Amino acid sequence: MANHDFSSLSLAPAQLKNLASLGYKQMTPVQAQSLPHVLKGKDIIAQAKTGSGKTVAFGIGLLEKINPRFFGTQALILCPTRELADQVGKEIRKLARSVPNIKLVLLCGGKPFGPQVGSLQHGAHIIVGTPGRIQDHLKKRTLELDQLKTLVLDEADRMLDMGFADVMTEIIQQTPKSRQTLLFSATYPNEIKQMCRSIQRDPVTVTVESDLQESVIEQLFYEIKRHERNQTLLALFEHYQPKTAVVFCHTKAQCAEMADFLCEHDITSLAIHGDLDQRERDQVLVRFANNSCSVLVATDVAARGLDIKSLEMVINYELPRDPEIYVHRIGRTGRAGEKGLAMSLFTNNEQIRVNAIEQYQNKPCLIDSPLSLDRNSQFKLYPPMVTIQIDGGRKDKVRPGDILGALTGDAGLQGSQIGKIDIFDRSSYVALEHEAVRQALNYLANGKIKGRPAKARKVK
Repeated sequence: MANHDFSSLSLAPAQLKNLASLGYKQMTPVQAQSLPHVLKGKDIIAQAKTGSGKTVAFGIGLLEKINPRFFGTQALILCPTRELADQVGKEIRKLARSVPNIKLVLLCGGKPFGPQVGSLQHGAHIIVGTPGRIQDHLKKRTLELDQLKTLVLDEADRMLDMGFADVMTEIIQQTPKSRQTLLFSATYPNEIKQMCRSIQRDPVTVTVESDLQESVIEQLFYEIKRHERNQTLLALFEHYQPKTAVVFCHTKAQCAEMADFLCEHDITSLAIHGDLDQRERDQVLVRFANNSCSVLVATDVAARGLDIKSLEMVINYELPRDPEIYVHRIGRTGRAGEKGLAMSLFTNNEQIRVNAIEQYQNKPCLIDSPLSLDRNSQFKLYPPMVTIQIDGGRKDKVRPGDILGALTGDAGLQGSQIGKIDIFDRSSYVALEHEAVRQALNYLANGKIKGRPAKARKVK
């Protein structure tokens, strides 16, 4: 039996200690299959879905090659969305704790260009970003990739789906041919195969089985009339009474309408779609991840790469045309051995999509009637936490420990009343139990964090 301990790899003792402190003892399948090759400098094609541990696989690999004394860009990670880039950046920062003086810069659209230029002028070892903004910096010569050692294409299939093929080619042309190229993709269509042939040298192919375990995710399909869609959605919540859920819609307008509809029926929901600005998107994601919002209503693009833990239910308000997208959607529940529910609504006209899913999964879909749902009109879904926003973040040298210390010290809160703390460049978000919010805001109205006044407000 293969040794899946991280200690079996030729990693620096400091990194092994760091991995242990992060709770990483055993490698996931994608890490066990790819990391030995990555550490040998091989190019990799890894077919693995979100949640498989791929960020740790390429993160450990690229950090092993970084020279901290040289402040040029040595690693570039391209991601399809700002959300995924932010998630990857946070994970790499954790992994980089074992290497002193590593600087990582996030370059994504939707953020001001000027501060990014300022960050790059002081040098950066690792760049994580979206193709469009990376291309902008290369054109303005505020970013140079001539010393690049490692290029990572994360969710390459999604970047191609979003029309970034030419942009990616342009970026790759500005990197040294001697670089190591690590490509991660949930699917392996012909476009990816062609790209790999043109940008990689003798790549090692790694495939991690992504078949959904029947015992983990319960899938049910409800055939409805067109006008029954909203009421059946409500009935699903009233029958199953999940504490957390993601509802997938096709359009931005649908997302906004469904979030409003659920809120009107006392199910706290937020919409995430392409029309939100970066601050709004950040706040929605923070609130959902820290248990101060129970339901996220999302489009596929907005939800790609979301770091969602312990998600009880996924609902397809409408079925996607592509069965592979269906599998990606429902794969967000039933993670880490927990059971999940995947519920889908479809009309008679959409039967062809159900047939495609059956063919793709090689098993029949279980179809039920909305009449089987036991409705409870008294059901309400309110989140256990509330989020407050505090002025001051990473660039003000604010750390989670500073906020926790202030709130459990002078503010007098119990540690158990404080949930997840998220630090952004100029602001921080803290999840608090409902009864602790007023006490925290009263303290922050006059109190200090790290010796400085800190304005705070409740996020609504």
